[in-house]
Amino acid sequence: RLAAALAGVAFANILIFMQLGFFGGLMTSIELPYRALNADILVMPVDANTLSDGGTLPRRRLDRALGVAGVASVIPVYRGVVEWGREDGTNIRLRAFAVDPDAAAFRLPAIMQRQGLLKLLDVGLIDSGTRDLTPEFSARIDGGTPYRFEANGKTLSIEGTFRIGAGFDADGYIVLSDLTFLHLFPNRRAGAPNHLFVTVGAGTDPEAVAGALRRALPASDTLVKTVAQAIADDQQYQMTQKPVGVIFGFGVVIGVLVGIIIVYQVLSTDVADHLAEYATFKAMGYGPGFFLGIVFEEALILAVLGFVPGFLLSVALYAGVSVATQLPVSMDAGRAIAVFLGTIGMCALSGAIATRRLTAADPADLF
Repeated sequence: RLAAALAGVAFANILIFMQLGFFGGLMTSIELPYRALNADILVMPVDANTLSDGGTLPRRRLDRALGVAGVASVIPVYRGVVEWGREDGTNIRLRAFAVDPDAAAFRLPAIMQRQGLLKLLDVGLIDSGTRDLTPEFSARIDGGTPYRFEANGKTLSIEGTFRIGAGFDADGYIVLSDLTFLHLFPNRRAGAPNHLFVTVGAGTDPEAVAGALRRALPASDTLVKTVAQAIADDQQYQMTQKPVGVIFGFGVVIGVLVGIIIVYQVLSTDVADHLAEYATFKAMGYGPGFFLGIVFEEALILAVLGFVPGFLLSVALYAGVSVATQLPVSMDAGRAIAVFLGTIGMCALSGAIATRRLTAADPADLF
């Protein structure tokens, strides 16, 4: 019976851990591309909710932004989607970022070291963390063997790699020069970038510069955000507006409810099985606090012993999901502690509910 009860608690823990893992993976996958950018402030189209949506900006916004005090550099960035149809029939969806090859638009050393390659037309750098790409594939490219594939009727030559990682809306990323991007997307214009990456001078407060940019640029077509604010807004949008975030949020709530129901059933059955003993104690004068203490003690034992296998199995499942999907799903100490404390609270609540029958019952009725 103890094994069955612990299995129920462990199952509830695994359910909660997996939902939190997926939710955390979503939040991390949103943050990773921002962290790769060499920018303190982002100037975005007014309809952009994330780094990968929204329209374009007039290029003259760049000149006006350069005139704002505290701005060190402004880099126009073009964004698109490259569909890579592979020989095996599978399709890889790549988020493309295109910049002037001489502009320091990224912080990643792998991009900075190979950015000179982008000066050649139809040359790109690919994310080695792209879903379904093998380490051997990336090693061949970095070893000097380019890989070529067709996209939009053009042949792209991949001559280097970097690493950001797969996300929920794309399999990976690709970095191109602005000329290659315009060659690949002939309907796009050089005078209409998607974003402006703004860096500020040393010792300058990005928040203050962002405020000055908001006053200088028309709010009718531009948004100005620090990178930290853009990350927070993107994550909030994904959590509350996009289906995947809402689903994972509900999944966590459902996991907690399932856990409460499972533990309640276990404790309620145990109370029912020992009703005669509890009736004897109540007839002897023991109060509700005594019975609550017994059930709470049992709930604590179930919470602690059930958490251990649930935690270990969740770590193994995280590793399997991460390998299978290339998503940043991993266990961290904060999540483990939160779930452990939540498990204790869940079991305590279930125990309190399970003892209500004893509190209201008459000893004569219990025999």
